[in-house]
Amino acid sequence: MYDRKTVRRRRAVLLLLVGCSLILLTASFGGGLRSIERGALEVFGPIQEGASNVLKPVRDGAGWVGDTLDAKGDLEDAETERDQLRKQLIDERGAVQQNRELRALLKMDRDLSLSEQGAVTGRVFSRSPNVWYSTFSVNKGSKDGVREGDPVINGQGLVGRVRMVTRTSAQVLLITDGDSGVPAKVNEERASGIVQPAVGDPDDLRMENLKLDGKARIRKGQTVVTLGTVSQRYPSRFPPQVPIGRITRVDEDEGTIHVRPFADLRELEYVQILTEPQL
Repeated sequence: MYDRKTVRRRRAVLLLLVGCSLILLTASFGGGLRSIERGALEVFGPIQEGASNVLKPVRDGAGWVGDTLDAKGDLEDAETERDQLRKQLIDERGAVQQNRELRALLKMDRDLSLSEQGAVTGRVFSRSPNVWYSTFSVNKGSKDGVREGDPVINGQGLVGRVRMVTRTSAQVLLITDGDSGVPAKVNEERASGIVQPAVGDPDDLRMENLKLDGKARIRKGQTVVTLGTVSQRYPSRFPPQVPIGRITRVDEDEGTIHVRPFADLRELEYVQILTEPQL
């Protein structure tokens, strides 16, 4: 047998569902659905807004993590590009410096006719460890015709002379070394002497043992060049007229001329060795 209460309950639920359906249909055709939607929005809108505010820090945190990862990747790319540009700049500056030195050497070749003096171009590959760089080594040796005593120049002037030679390299003694001595003269006046290094100052040379013409007037700013050979008994390995430096001070009491070298002896990269100097 059926339970009458159960049957009545089911019928009531069915009638309620049918009634709700009729109400929704009527509302949709008569614009009432929008009213219902509006009411639902008024009820649930604040709840959604509150939930959104609660979840906003989570969303922002996730966005910050994503942005941070992207920024980190961009930073790494920027650092890589920076390093590449820095290396390129260094290479370009090095190339500019090398080009400048080689052009200066070519000009010196033309001015002094060095091509007729067996000029051999070498590259500096090591320097002595002391602060004055009294010696350095170049990648040219006896197989290239280099001999001990050969003069060494760069595009600015006299650098030194060859001290030791191997088959493939040579050690050069700078004009600022204590063992160096170069016969020289003042280019503008009839005055000669021996250029030697000044103790304790790699940028200062001293011209001593002066021989002066009675009318010679030595002044600051005049130039000093190699003298060349003046006696067959005491030949010089340095050809004449190679620039050495400029006079910075005249010490008349001591009979000494102070000279600053033209060549920057601490920034040498390319030099020329005169294997057949015209003495």
